[in-house]
Amino acid sequence: MSSGVRGGGTLERTGAPLLGVAFILVLGTFMASLDATIVAVGIDTLVEEFDASVADIQWVTTAYLLAIVTVMPMSGWLADRFGGRRTWLTAVAVFLLGSVACAVAWSVPSLVVFRVLQGLGGGLLPPTGQALLARVAGPERIGRIISVVSVVPLLSPVLGPLIGGSILSVAEWPWLFLVNIPIGLVAMVLAWRYVPVVAPTDRSAPFDVRGAMLLPPGLAVLVFGLTELADTGQGGTFDVAIVALAVGVGMLVAFGVHGMRSRRPALLDVRLFTRPPFGAAATALLAVAASVFGTMFLLPLFLQAGRGLSAWEAGLLLAPQGVGAAVGALVVSRIIGQFAPRTLVLTGMALIAIGTVPFTQLPDLGDGVIAVALLVRGMGSALIGAPTMNIVYSRIEATQTARASSALNLMHYVGGSLGTAVLAVVLQTRLSAEGVDVTSAFAGCFWWVLGLCVVAALWAVRLPRRVERARSS
Repeated sequence: MSSGVRGGGTLERTGAPLLGVAFILVLGTFMASLDATIVAVGIDTLVEEFDASVADIQWVTTAYLLAIVTVMPMSGWLADRFGGRRTWLTAVAVFLLGSVACAVAWSVPSLVVFRVLQGLGGGLLPPTGQALLARVAGPERIGRIISVVSVVPLLSPVLGPLIGGSILSVAEWPWLFLVNIPIGLVAMVLAWRYVPVVAPTDRSAPFDVRGAMLLPPGLAVLVFGLTELADTGQGGTFDVAIVALAVGVGMLVAFGVHGMRSRRPALLDVRLFTRPPFGAAATALLAVAASVFGTMFLLPLFLQAGRGLSAWEAGLLLAPQGVGAAVGALVVSRIIGQFAPRTLVLTGMALIAIGTVPFTQLPDLGDGVIAVALLVRGMGSALIGAPTMNIVYSRIEATQTARASSALNLMHYVGGSLGTAVLAVVLQTRLSAEGVDVTSAFAGCFWWVLGLCVVAALWAVRLPRRVERARSS
Protein backbone atom coordinates (compact mmCIF):
# COMPACT_ATOMS: atom_id res chain seq x y z
CA MET A 1 0.00 0.00 0.00
CA SER A 2 1.21 3.50 -0.82
CA SER A 3 2.48 5.52 2.06
CA GLY A 4 -0.23 7.60 3.66
CA VAL A 5 -3.15 5.75 2.00
CA ARG A 6 -5.56 3.85 4.20
CA GLY A 7 -8.45 1.68 3.11
CA GLY A 8 -7.23 1.34 -0.47
CA GLY A 9 -5.11 -1.83 -0.55
CA THR A 10 -6.89 -3.30 -3.54
CA LEU A 11 -5.85 -0.30 -5.58
CA GLU A 12 -2.32 -1.64 -5.62
CA ARG A 13 -3.30 -4.91 -7.30
CA THR A 14 -5.86 -4.05 -9.93
CA GLY A 15 -6.76 -1.13 -12.14
CA ALA A 16 -10.54 -1.48 -11.81
CA PRO A 17 -10.89 0.11 -8.33
CA LEU A 18 -8.50 2.88 -9.37
CA LEU A 19 -10.64 3.67 -12.41
CA GLY A 20 -13.65 3.77 -10.10
CA VAL A 21 -11.92 6.28 -7.82
CA ALA A 22 -10.93 8.34 -10.86
CA PHE A 23 -14.54 8.36 -12.09
CA ILE A 24 -15.82 9.52 -8.69
CA LEU A 25 -13.28 12.31 -8.33
CA VAL A 26 -13.71 13.47 -11.91
CA LEU A 27 -17.42 14.08 -11.23
CA GLY A 28 -16.39 16.98 -9.00
CA THR A 29 -14.05 18.40 -11.63
CA PHE A 30 -16.80 18.00 -14.23
CA MET A 31 -19.30 19.99 -12.17
CA ALA A 32 -16.89 22.80 -11.40
CA SER A 33 -15.54 23.07 -14.95
CA LEU A 34 -18.96 22.82 -16.56
CA ASP A 35 -20.46 25.52 -14.35
CA ALA A 36 -17.85 27.99 -15.58
CA THR A 37 -19.41 27.84 -19.07
CA ILE A 38 -22.95 26.47 -18.74
CA VAL A 39 -24.38 29.83 -17.64
CA ALA A 40 -22.97 31.64 -20.69
CA VAL A 41 -25.91 30.64 -22.90
CA GLY A 42 -28.36 31.81 -20.23
CA ILE A 43 -27.21 35.44 -20.20
CA ASP A 44 -30.13 36.66 -22.32
CA THR A 45 -32.60 34.65 -20.24
CA LEU A 46 -31.25 36.10 -16.99
CA VAL A 47 -31.32 39.63 -18.44
CA GLU A 48 -35.02 39.21 -19.15
CA GLU A 49 -35.81 37.41 -15.87
CA PHE A 50 -34.18 40.02 -13.63
CA ASP A 51 -34.81 43.03 -15.91
CA ALA A 52 -31.09 43.83 -15.81
CA SER A 53 -28.40 44.90 -18.26
CA VAL A 54 -25.99 42.50 -19.93
CA ALA A 55 -23.10 44.15 -18.05
CA ASP A 56 -24.81 43.40 -14.72
CA ILE A 57 -25.58 39.79 -15.62
CA GLN A 58 -21.99 39.24 -16.80
CA TRP A 59 -21.05 39.44 -13.11
CA VAL A 60 -22.80 36.09 -12.65
CA THR A 61 -19.99 34.53 -14.68
CA THR A 62 -17.22 36.86 -13.47
CA ALA A 63 -18.01 36.34 -9.78
CA TYR A 64 -17.74 32.55 -10.18
CA LEU A 65 -14.38 32.85 -11.92
CA LEU A 66 -13.04 35.31 -9.33
CA ALA A 67 -14.05 32.99 -6.49
CA ILE A 68 -12.31 30.05 -8.17
CA VAL A 69 -8.96 31.79 -8.61
CA THR A 70 -9.20 33.21 -5.08
CA VAL A 71 -9.64 29.86 -3.33
CA MET A 72 -7.60 27.61 -5.62
CA PRO A 73 -4.17 28.60 -4.20
CA MET A 74 -5.39 27.51 -0.76
CA SER A 75 -6.25 23.98 -1.89
CA GLY A 76 -2.72 22.69 -1.30
CA TRP A 77 -2.57 23.89 2.30
CA LEU A 78 -6.10 22.66 3.05
CA ALA A 79 -5.35 19.18 1.69
CA ASP A 80 -2.06 19.03 3.61
CA ARG A 81 -3.74 20.18 6.81
CA PHE A 82 -7.07 18.31 6.75
CA GLY A 83 -6.53 15.50 4.24
CA GLY A 84 -7.47 15.24 0.58
CA ARG A 85 -10.74 13.32 0.87
CA ARG A 86 -12.14 15.49 3.67
CA THR A 87 -11.26 18.67 1.76
CA TRP A 88 -12.82 17.28 -1.43
CA LEU A 89 -16.06 16.23 0.28
CA THR A 90 -16.36 19.62 1.98
CA ALA A 91 -15.79 21.37 -1.35
CA VAL A 92 -18.59 19.35 -2.98
CA ALA A 93 -20.94 20.22 -0.12
CA VAL A 94 -20.15 23.96 -0.42
CA PHE A 95 -20.57 23.78 -4.20
CA LEU A 96 -24.00 22.10 -3.87
CA LEU A 97 -25.11 24.61 -1.24
CA GLY A 98 -24.12 27.41 -3.61
CA SER A 99 -25.97 25.73 -6.48
CA VAL A 100 -29.23 25.52 -4.50
CA ALA A 101 -28.84 29.13 -3.38
CA CYS A 102 -28.29 30.28 -6.98
CA ALA A 103 -31.47 28.49 -8.06
CA VAL A 104 -33.57 30.45 -5.54
CA ALA A 105 -31.86 33.82 -6.08
CA TRP A 106 -34.33 36.72 -6.12
CA SER A 107 -32.14 39.45 -7.61
CA VAL A 108 -28.91 39.99 -9.52
CA PRO A 109 -26.89 40.91 -6.36
CA SER A 110 -28.13 37.78 -4.56
CA LEU A 111 -27.28 35.61 -7.56
CA VAL A 112 -23.78 37.08 -7.76
CA VAL A 113 -23.19 36.46 -4.02
CA PHE A 114 -24.37 32.86 -4.31
CA ARG A 115 -22.16 32.33 -7.36
CA VAL A 116 -19.21 33.37 -5.20
CA LEU A 117 -20.19 30.70 -2.66
CA GLN A 118 -20.49 28.17 -5.47
CA GLY A 119 -17.09 29.18 -6.84
CA LEU A 120 -15.41 28.78 -3.45
CA GLY A 121 -16.39 25.11 -3.53
CA GLY A 122 -15.79 24.66 -7.24
CA GLY A 123 -12.30 26.14 -7.09
CA LEU A 124 -11.15 23.44 -4.66
CA LEU A 125 -12.51 20.47 -6.61
CA PRO A 126 -10.10 20.14 -9.60
CA PRO A 127 -6.77 20.55 -7.73
CA THR A 128 -7.87 18.54 -4.68
CA GLY A 129 -9.30 15.75 -6.82
CA GLN A 130 -6.17 15.54 -9.00
CA ALA A 131 -3.82 15.54 -6.02
CA LEU A 132 -5.86 12.88 -4.25
CA LEU A 133 -5.93 10.71 -7.37
CA ALA A 134 -2.16 11.11 -7.83
CA ARG A 135 -1.53 9.99 -4.24
CA VAL A 136 -3.84 6.98 -4.57
CA ALA A 137 -2.50 5.91 -7.98
CA GLY A 138 1.19 6.33 -7.22
CA PRO A 139 3.81 7.49 -9.73
CA GLU A 140 3.88 4.18 -11.62
CA ARG A 141 0.24 4.42 -12.75
CA ILE A 142 -0.54 8.11 -12.73
CA GLY A 143 0.27 8.50 -16.45
CA ARG A 144 -2.53 6.33 -17.76
CA ILE A 145 -5.13 7.42 -15.25
CA ILE A 146 -4.41 11.15 -15.65
CA SER A 147 -4.79 10.80 -19.44
CA VAL A 148 -8.42 9.87 -18.85
CA VAL A 149 -9.36 12.49 -16.23
CA SER A 150 -7.48 15.36 -17.90
CA VAL A 151 -9.95 15.33 -20.78
CA VAL A 152 -12.68 16.80 -18.52
CA PRO A 153 -11.38 20.41 -18.48
CA LEU A 154 -11.10 20.20 -22.28
CA LEU A 155 -14.74 19.12 -22.61
CA SER A 156 -16.26 21.80 -20.39
CA PRO A 157 -16.02 24.75 -22.81
CA VAL A 158 -17.57 22.50 -25.49
CA LEU A 159 -20.29 20.80 -23.44
CA GLY A 160 -21.21 23.84 -21.32
CA PRO A 161 -23.06 25.81 -24.01
CA LEU A 162 -24.59 22.62 -25.43
CA ILE A 163 -25.95 21.42 -22.09
CA GLY A 164 -27.01 24.94 -21.10
CA GLY A 165 -28.91 25.39 -24.36
CA SER A 166 -30.58 22.01 -23.92
CA ILE A 167 -31.71 22.83 -20.37
CA LEU A 168 -33.15 26.22 -21.34
CA SER A 169 -35.06 24.66 -24.23
CA VAL A 170 -37.10 22.48 -21.84
CA ALA A 171 -36.85 24.08 -18.38
CA GLU A 172 -36.58 27.37 -16.49
CA TRP A 173 -33.23 29.08 -15.71
CA PRO A 174 -32.88 27.70 -12.12
CA TRP A 175 -32.16 24.29 -13.63
CA LEU A 176 -28.86 25.64 -14.91
CA PHE A 177 -27.80 25.30 -11.25
CA LEU A 178 -30.09 22.52 -9.99
CA VAL A 179 -28.63 20.11 -12.55
CA ASN A 180 -25.56 19.91 -10.26
CA ILE A 181 -27.49 18.49 -7.30
CA PRO A 182 -27.95 14.83 -8.39
CA ILE A 183 -24.38 14.68 -9.74
CA GLY A 184 -22.91 16.10 -6.56
CA LEU A 185 -24.94 13.90 -4.21
CA VAL A 186 -23.97 10.75 -6.12
CA ALA A 187 -20.32 11.84 -6.07
CA MET A 188 -20.38 12.42 -2.29
CA VAL A 189 -21.98 9.04 -1.52
CA LEU A 190 -19.57 7.16 -3.80
CA ALA A 191 -16.54 9.07 -2.48
CA TRP A 192 -17.47 8.34 1.14
CA ARG A 193 -17.72 4.65 0.28
CA TYR A 194 -14.92 4.02 -2.21
CA VAL A 195 -12.30 6.80 -2.17
CA PRO A 196 -9.43 5.88 0.19
CA VAL A 197 -8.44 8.14 3.04
CA VAL A 198 -5.13 9.85 2.32
CA ALA A 199 -3.42 10.96 5.50
CA PRO A 200 -2.57 14.69 5.75
CA THR A 201 1.08 15.31 4.95
CA ASP A 202 1.60 18.04 7.53
CA ARG A 203 -1.06 18.88 10.11
CA SER A 204 1.25 21.39 11.77
CA ALA A 205 1.92 23.47 8.62
CA PRO A 206 1.21 27.12 9.53
CA PHE A 207 -1.12 29.11 7.33
CA ASP A 208 0.71 31.66 5.18
CA VAL A 209 -1.15 34.79 6.24
CA ARG A 210 1.05 37.21 4.27
CA GLY A 211 0.74 35.05 1.17
CA ALA A 212 -3.03 34.89 1.61
CA MET A 213 -3.14 38.70 1.67
CA LEU A 214 -1.18 38.91 -1.60
CA LEU A 215 -1.88 35.91 -3.85
CA PRO A 216 -5.67 35.31 -3.78
CA PRO A 217 -6.59 39.04 -3.93
CA GLY A 218 -3.89 39.61 -6.55
CA LEU A 219 -5.26 36.83 -8.73
CA ALA A 220 -8.82 38.07 -8.26
CA VAL A 221 -7.85 41.62 -9.25
CA LEU A 222 -5.83 40.32 -12.22
CA VAL A 223 -8.70 38.17 -13.51
CA PHE A 224 -11.11 41.07 -12.95
CA GLY A 225 -8.82 43.28 -15.03
CA LEU A 226 -8.65 40.66 -17.79
CA THR A 227 -12.44 40.29 -17.76
CA GLU A 228 -12.95 44.06 -17.80
CA LEU A 229 -10.49 44.32 -20.68
CA ALA A 230 -12.38 41.63 -22.59
CA ASP A 231 -15.67 43.50 -22.01
CA THR A 232 -14.36 46.89 -23.16
CA GLY A 233 -17.06 48.38 -25.32
CA GLN A 234 -19.78 46.23 -23.71
CA GLY A 235 -19.84 47.70 -20.23
CA GLY A 236 -16.16 47.30 -19.43
CA THR A 237 -13.90 50.30 -18.87
CA PHE A 238 -10.41 50.36 -20.37
CA ASP A 239 -8.92 52.60 -17.66
CA VAL A 240 -10.33 50.41 -14.88
CA ALA A 241 -8.97 47.32 -16.62
CA ILE A 242 -5.45 48.76 -16.88
CA VAL A 243 -5.41 49.83 -13.22
CA ALA A 244 -6.68 46.41 -12.12
CA LEU A 245 -4.07 44.62 -14.25
CA ALA A 246 -1.28 46.78 -12.82
CA VAL A 247 -2.42 46.22 -9.22
CA GLY A 248 -2.90 42.49 -9.80
CA VAL A 249 0.54 42.03 -11.37
CA GLY A 250 2.14 44.09 -8.58
CA MET A 251 0.56 41.92 -5.88
CA LEU A 252 1.63 38.73 -7.67
CA VAL A 253 5.21 39.97 -7.98
CA ALA A 254 5.19 40.81 -4.27
CA PHE A 255 3.92 37.31 -3.51
CA GLY A 256 6.67 35.80 -5.69
CA VAL A 257 9.32 37.66 -3.70
CA HIS A 258 7.68 36.57 -0.47
CA GLY A 259 7.46 32.95 -1.63
CA MET A 260 11.15 32.79 -2.57
CA ARG A 261 12.33 34.40 0.67
CA SER A 262 10.03 32.66 3.13
CA ARG A 263 11.53 29.83 5.15
CA ARG A 264 8.10 28.36 5.79
CA PRO A 265 5.95 26.87 3.01
CA ALA A 266 4.21 29.67 1.12
CA LEU A 267 0.53 29.48 0.20
CA LEU A 268 1.65 28.49 -3.31
CA ASP A 269 5.13 27.01 -3.57
CA VAL A 270 6.75 29.30 -6.15
CA ARG A 271 10.00 27.36 -5.85
CA LEU A 272 8.31 24.56 -7.80
CA PHE A 273 8.49 26.75 -10.92
CA THR A 274 12.28 26.84 -10.68
CA ARG A 275 12.53 23.05 -10.71
CA PRO A 276 12.61 21.42 -14.13
CA PRO A 277 10.45 20.22 -15.70
CA PHE A 278 7.70 21.78 -13.55
CA GLY A 279 8.24 25.35 -14.79
CA ALA A 280 8.18 24.35 -18.46
CA ALA A 281 5.16 22.09 -17.99
CA ALA A 282 3.15 24.71 -16.10
CA THR A 283 3.93 27.48 -18.61
CA ALA A 284 3.09 25.22 -21.55
CA LEU A 285 -0.27 24.41 -19.91
CA LEU A 286 -0.95 28.14 -19.47
CA ALA A 287 -0.34 28.86 -23.15
CA VAL A 288 -2.40 25.86 -24.29
CA ALA A 289 -5.29 26.88 -22.01
CA ALA A 290 -5.15 30.37 -23.52
CA SER A 291 -5.41 28.83 -27.00
CA VAL A 292 -8.21 26.37 -26.17
CA PHE A 293 -10.41 28.74 -24.14
CA GLY A 294 -9.68 31.62 -26.50
CA THR A 295 -10.90 29.56 -29.45
CA MET A 296 -14.00 28.46 -27.55
CA PHE A 297 -14.68 32.16 -26.91
CA LEU A 298 -14.30 33.13 -30.56
CA LEU A 299 -16.10 30.29 -32.32
CA PRO A 300 -19.51 30.44 -30.58
CA LEU A 301 -19.56 34.21 -31.15
CA PHE A 302 -18.74 33.77 -34.83
CA LEU A 303 -21.26 30.99 -35.38
CA GLN A 304 -24.04 33.02 -33.76
CA ALA A 305 -23.11 36.55 -34.88
CA GLY A 306 -21.51 35.69 -38.23
CA ARG A 307 -23.68 32.78 -39.33
CA GLY A 308 -26.87 33.37 -37.37
CA LEU A 309 -26.92 30.00 -35.59
CA SER A 310 -28.77 29.48 -32.33
CA ALA A 311 -26.93 28.61 -29.12
CA TRP A 312 -27.99 24.96 -29.52
CA GLU A 313 -26.86 24.80 -33.17
CA ALA A 314 -23.52 26.44 -32.33
CA GLY A 315 -22.96 24.05 -29.45
CA LEU A 316 -23.74 21.07 -31.68
CA LEU A 317 -21.21 22.22 -34.28
CA LEU A 318 -18.57 22.57 -31.55
CA ALA A 319 -19.14 19.02 -30.27
CA PRO A 320 -16.46 17.40 -32.52
CA GLN A 321 -13.76 19.03 -30.39
CA GLY A 322 -15.07 17.09 -27.39
CA VAL A 323 -15.14 13.90 -29.45
CA GLY A 324 -11.55 14.51 -30.53
CA ALA A 325 -10.48 15.09 -26.93
CA ALA A 326 -12.09 11.82 -25.85
CA VAL A 327 -10.43 9.87 -28.69
CA GLY A 328 -7.10 11.54 -27.94
CA ALA A 329 -7.39 10.58 -24.27
CA LEU A 330 -7.85 6.92 -25.19
CA VAL A 331 -4.85 7.03 -27.52
CA VAL A 332 -2.54 8.78 -25.08
CA SER A 333 -3.49 6.37 -22.28
CA ARG A 334 -1.97 3.56 -24.36
CA ILE A 335 1.18 5.31 -25.55
CA ILE A 336 2.05 7.67 -22.69
CA GLY A 337 4.75 5.34 -21.37
CA GLN A 338 6.30 4.70 -24.80
CA PHE A 339 7.09 8.22 -25.99
CA ALA A 340 8.95 11.09 -24.40
CA PRO A 341 6.77 13.87 -22.92
CA ARG A 342 8.26 16.43 -25.29
CA THR A 343 7.37 14.28 -28.32
CA LEU A 344 3.75 13.89 -27.25
CA VAL A 345 3.28 17.53 -26.27
CA LEU A 346 4.85 18.95 -29.44
CA THR A 347 2.76 16.54 -31.53
CA GLY A 348 -0.35 17.77 -29.74
CA MET A 349 0.58 21.38 -30.35
CA ALA A 350 1.19 20.64 -34.02
CA LEU A 351 -2.30 19.12 -34.26
CA ILE A 352 -3.83 22.18 -32.59
CA ALA A 353 -2.00 24.43 -35.04
CA ILE A 354 -3.14 22.32 -38.01
CA GLY A 355 -6.71 22.44 -36.72
CA THR A 356 -6.49 26.21 -36.27
CA VAL A 357 -5.22 27.09 -39.76
CA PRO A 358 -8.61 26.57 -41.49
CA PHE A 359 -10.21 29.13 -39.16
CA THR A 360 -7.96 31.83 -40.60
CA GLN A 361 -9.97 31.31 -43.80
CA LEU A 362 -13.46 31.59 -42.30
CA PRO A 363 -15.20 33.20 -45.28
CA ASP A 364 -14.67 30.00 -47.31
CA LEU A 365 -15.17 27.47 -44.51
CA GLY A 366 -18.02 24.95 -44.57
CA ASP A 367 -19.52 23.17 -41.56
CA GLY A 368 -17.78 19.91 -42.49
CA VAL A 369 -14.34 21.55 -42.48
CA ILE A 370 -15.10 23.22 -39.15
CA ALA A 371 -16.08 19.87 -37.64
CA VAL A 372 -12.92 18.12 -38.88
CA ALA A 373 -10.69 20.99 -37.73
CA LEU A 374 -12.23 20.90 -34.26
CA LEU A 375 -11.83 17.11 -34.13
CA VAL A 376 -8.11 17.52 -34.84
CA ARG A 377 -7.78 20.31 -32.25
CA GLY A 378 -9.49 18.14 -29.64
CA MET A 379 -7.08 15.26 -30.24
CA GLY A 380 -4.14 17.62 -30.01
CA SER A 381 -5.34 19.05 -26.69
CA ALA A 382 -5.54 15.55 -25.19
CA LEU A 383 -1.93 14.88 -26.17
CA ILE A 384 -0.75 17.88 -24.15
CA GLY A 385 -2.52 17.86 -20.80
CA ALA A 386 -1.88 14.26 -19.76
CA PRO A 387 1.86 14.05 -20.55
CA THR A 388 2.65 17.38 -18.86
CA MET A 389 0.74 16.49 -15.71
CA ASN A 390 2.15 12.97 -15.73
CA ILE A 391 5.74 14.18 -15.83
CA VAL A 392 5.02 16.47 -12.87
CA TYR A 393 3.12 13.99 -10.71
CA SER A 394 5.51 11.11 -11.40
CA ARG A 395 8.56 13.12 -10.31
CA ILE A 396 7.26 15.25 -7.49
CA GLU A 397 7.54 14.14 -3.87
CA ALA A 398 4.32 12.80 -2.36
CA THR A 399 4.29 15.64 0.18
CA GLN A 400 4.30 18.20 -2.67
CA THR A 401 1.49 16.64 -4.72
CA ALA A 402 -1.34 18.82 -3.39
CA ARG A 403 0.60 22.06 -3.85
CA ALA A 404 1.77 21.05 -7.34
CA SER A 405 -1.82 20.28 -8.34
CA SER A 406 -2.93 23.66 -7.01
CA ALA A 407 -0.30 25.43 -9.12
CA LEU A 408 -1.08 23.49 -12.32
CA ASN A 409 -4.82 24.08 -12.09
CA LEU A 410 -4.25 27.74 -11.29
CA MET A 411 -2.16 28.14 -14.44
CA HIS A 412 -4.96 26.49 -16.42
CA TYR A 413 -7.62 28.95 -15.23
CA VAL A 414 -5.40 32.04 -15.50
CA GLY A 415 -4.30 30.94 -18.97
CA GLY A 416 -7.92 30.59 -20.06
CA SER A 417 -8.75 34.06 -18.74
CA LEU A 418 -5.67 35.55 -20.37
CA GLY A 419 -6.38 33.99 -23.76
CA THR A 420 -10.02 35.07 -23.71
CA ALA A 421 -9.15 38.65 -22.74
CA VAL A 422 -6.40 39.06 -25.35
CA LEU A 423 -8.55 37.67 -28.17
CA ALA A 424 -11.55 39.75 -27.08
CA VAL A 425 -9.48 42.93 -27.31
CA VAL A 426 -8.09 41.90 -30.71
CA LEU A 427 -11.61 41.17 -31.94
CA GLN A 428 -12.94 44.50 -30.70
CA THR A 429 -10.08 46.33 -32.40
CA ARG A 430 -10.64 44.55 -35.72
CA LEU A 431 -14.41 45.01 -35.65
CA SER A 432 -13.99 48.75 -35.09
CA ALA A 433 -11.50 49.08 -37.97
CA GLU A 434 -12.81 50.54 -41.22
CA GLY A 435 -13.43 48.21 -44.12
CA VAL A 436 -13.31 44.99 -42.08
CA ASP A 437 -16.40 42.77 -42.12
CA VAL A 438 -17.38 40.48 -39.26
CA THR A 439 -16.07 37.27 -40.82
CA SER A 440 -12.69 38.75 -41.70
CA ALA A 441 -12.35 40.18 -38.19
CA PHE A 442 -12.85 36.75 -36.64
CA ALA A 443 -10.51 35.11 -39.15
CA GLY A 444 -7.73 37.54 -38.25
CA CYS A 445 -8.06 36.64 -34.56
CA PHE A 446 -7.14 33.03 -35.27
CA TRP A 447 -3.66 34.10 -36.37
CA TRP A 448 -3.24 35.15 -32.74
CA VAL A 449 -4.36 31.67 -31.67
CA LEU A 450 -1.58 30.26 -33.84
CA GLY A 451 0.82 32.62 -32.11
CA LEU A 452 -0.23 31.20 -28.72
CA CYS A 453 0.59 27.72 -30.07
CA VAL A 454 4.09 28.91 -30.96
CA VAL A 455 4.59 30.37 -27.47
CA ALA A 456 3.49 27.09 -25.90
CA ALA A 457 5.84 25.11 -28.16
CA LEU A 458 8.81 27.28 -27.14
CA TRP A 459 8.26 26.18 -23.54
CA ALA A 460 7.43 22.59 -24.43
CA VAL A 461 10.85 22.01 -26.03
CA ARG A 462 12.26 22.18 -22.48
CA LEU A 463 10.35 19.05 -21.44
CA PRO A 464 12.28 15.77 -21.11
CA ARG A 465 13.43 14.23 -24.40
CA ARG A 466 13.55 10.67 -23.15
CA VAL A 467 11.12 8.19 -21.69
CA GLU A 468 11.90 7.76 -18.01
CA ARG A 469 10.34 5.22 -15.72
CA ALA A 470 8.45 6.65 -12.77
CA ARG A 471 10.18 6.48 -9.42
CA SER A 472 8.86 4.07 -6.82
CA SER A 473 6.32 5.46 -4.36
